[in-house]
Amino acid sequence: MSVTTAAVDQSVCAPLPVLGADVTVPLVTGGDVTYAALDYAASAPALQRVWDDVAAYAPYYGSVHRGAGYLSQLSTDLFESSRVTVAEFLGCRADDQVVFTRSTTDSLNLLAAALPADCQVFVFETEHHASLLPWRDARVTYLDAPRTPDQAVATLERALAARDPHGPALVCVTGASNVTGELWPVRELAVAAHAHGARIVLDAAQLAPHHPVDIAALDVDWVAFSGHKLYAPFGSGVLAGRSDWLVAAEPYLAGGGASRKVARRTDGGVDVEWHTTAARHEAGSPNVIGVYSIAAACKALTEAGFDRLVAREQQLVTRVREGLAGVPEVKVLSLFGDDAPRVGVISFVVEGWNSSHFAAALSAEYGIGVRDGLFCAHPLVRTLLGSEPQDPGECGAPEAAPGERSLNAIRVSFGAGTPDEHIERFVGAVRELVSKGARWTYRTEEGRCVPDRGAAQV
Repeated sequence: MSVTTAAVDQSVCAPLPVLGADVTVPLVTGGDVTYAALDYAASAPALQRVWDDVAAYAPYYGSVHRGAGYLSQLSTDLFESSRVTVAEFLGCRADDQVVFTRSTTDSLNLLAAALPADCQVFVFETEHHASLLPWRDARVTYLDAPRTPDQAVATLERALAARDPHGPALVCVTGASNVTGELWPVRELAVAAHAHGARIVLDAAQLAPHHPVDIAALDVDWVAFSGHKLYAPFGSGVLAGRSDWLVAAEPYLAGGGASRKVARRTDGGVDVEWHTTAARHEAGSPNVIGVYSIAAACKALTEAGFDRLVAREQQLVTRVREGLAGVPEVKVLSLFGDDAPRVGVISFVVEGWNSSHFAAALSAEYGIGVRDGLFCAHPLVRTLLGSEPQDPGECGAPEAAPGERSLNAIRVSFGAGTPDEHIERFVGAVRELVSKGARWTYRTEEGRCVPDRGAAQV
């Protein structure tokens, strides 16, 4: 694989301190328990270190690129030094740009808006919707789900070989699946793309929190990721990579900050000279708190040491997989097979259970937060389940009968802040629910699956 994993004899570290580690939640069965946040793939808790860094800066909050005052200058320096920190974290090349956005979705939509005319886009059906859908205004070729990393490369090579070789082309691929956690052969796909005159963008939303991402080493043209999956607060993201397509495109948003010079014409119109730096696509007052929090998270993960973080996470992955393997009714979803390298993201179904019901029981009866549904990757989940999905928000549908396929899936995900105890509680809860059944009945309420407190306890 193109992403290096830590050796088994690497020293491991303790969980990194995160916000919410001591939050307790009520149980439907009575009493309360410390909340086990096992939905990192959706949003990881903010690192305490990140929160502390932001709190230390907050009294000095000022406008960025807008003022001559001390706080404005300080905030501007902080904003731009954060750009340098992110570039170092990603191993950017000398002429790469780091553009700050709202999220991975925003980053990939920005790149989609910057595509040259008549660009062809190649994307696997296995992508998260953030990287599957932004290209609809381009000429898109959707590629079938591969069943091995080698098949992924071969599929892409065949598609690229059949394209018009004279026009621009872009390949979009995930680094780690948000459904299965499996690592994709990014470097090999980049080699294939470049051999056929195409460029490649890496959706690193699920990869960057778990593994080092080096643009130059992977030889990708762009990388996109979100702060809220990298242990930073919501509302910030990054698109980093080659500048030429970005500079040639009209600004993603038109407004202050993106423009260098604006003048009225004699005919009454307006002439605009746009920036050629990353500011071209950062119109408006920037989210300095969000940007600084991403930089703080990059520093915290780097200083903790990815080798140690990866080694510990792999221990947690092994514990979850071994625990689920001990429950015959549980089927773990996978594209590349049991031996495929993966991050701390595991999806599964339970024979005879409605997945929403099962996830609700984990929350209400054990204080464990996981996710159920289709994970904003509907085509991939359809492929893995081999059936049409139900409404992802509906838990009131009849439970699957024994031997039938589940219509949705359950996802457990974890990372640098996950305590061992949360993993043990999760494994124990799965075993108990499957063997004894839920202690309460559940119903749909405003699109959520909740305990039916009007019904008798099971």
